[in-house]
Amino acid sequence: MSPSGRPRPLSLVFLLGMGMASERINCPSRCSCQYLEVNCTGQQLQEFPVAIPLDTRQLILAANNVSYLPAVELSFLADLVYLDCRKNLLGDDLDFTFIGVAKLVYLDLSFNNLTQVTFSTFSHLQSLVVLKISDNPNLVAIKKDAFANNTWLRHLDVSRTGLKFLDTSTVRDLPNLRFLGLSDNLWHCNCSFLDFMTWMTESNVHFPDADNITCYTPEGLRALKMPAAEAQLHFNCLPQLYKHDYIFLCLIGFCIFFAGTVAAWLAGVCAVVYEVHASKGEEEEEEEDTVT
Repeated sequence: MSPSGRPRPLSLVFLLGMGMASERINCPSRCSCQYLEVNCTGQQLQEFPVAIPLDTRQLILAANNVSYLPAVELSFLADLVYLDCRKNLLGDDLDFTFIGVAKLVYLDLSFNNLTQVTFSTFSHLQSLVVLKISDNPNLVAIKKDAFANNTWLRHLDVSRTGLKFLDTSTVRDLPNLRFLGLSDNLWHCNCSFLDFMTWMTESNVHFPDADNITCYTPEGLRALKMPAAEAQLHFNCLPQLYKHDYIFLCLIGFCIFFAGTVAAWLAGVCAVVYEVHASKGEEEEEEEDTVT
């Protein structure tokens, strides 16, 4: 220190250099780090990066070749709220992967190789608000209870996947859902899918790119938009009564009424006959008693 008590410029440079070196040591290789953020976009990473600062809140791994997310390493990032893994090679084995990042609010898994979503995939993400799993062409199944624990979910995108069916309760039971992407999927518009179509027309959820939410099968409904397909399925799936059906039902009702009336009359006749014979029997017994 100088006689005046102020640190010399050399000391300031040394301290600044030490701080920068420390920051570089704590930042994963080929990634850039800012305050609470680690960005590894487009670095051709094959594996999940190591040495991520434990206080990281935003982790961006977009546009790499990562095929596996290690649950243990992720669990060290307990304060993580934002995770961007789009455009990677993540496969179907994601069950229990996010068990240690319960504070996660934003999760982007679009442009990967997901094949299914089960209850165990996101069940521990109870604070999740935004979930993007679009552009996974091999995603063919989302289980009925897949989002049962994600009640804060507001934005869900499953566009451009291999989905053919989605159970109504899967999304209907999300009380905070406001945005649902469904476009360019392979929807199979049969009678089992009618309930989901009806929910779409009656809900307050916003469906972006609605013109591309169309039926893929059967052939007769291909490329038909959901409202038109719903009207067609209402006609095909729900019972339709025609004039001859009403006539037939009236005849059936008349026959039932007539048969009931006849049965009641016969029962009354039988009761009267029985009473007559019973009274005659009693009179004969009384006469015999008087004679004796």
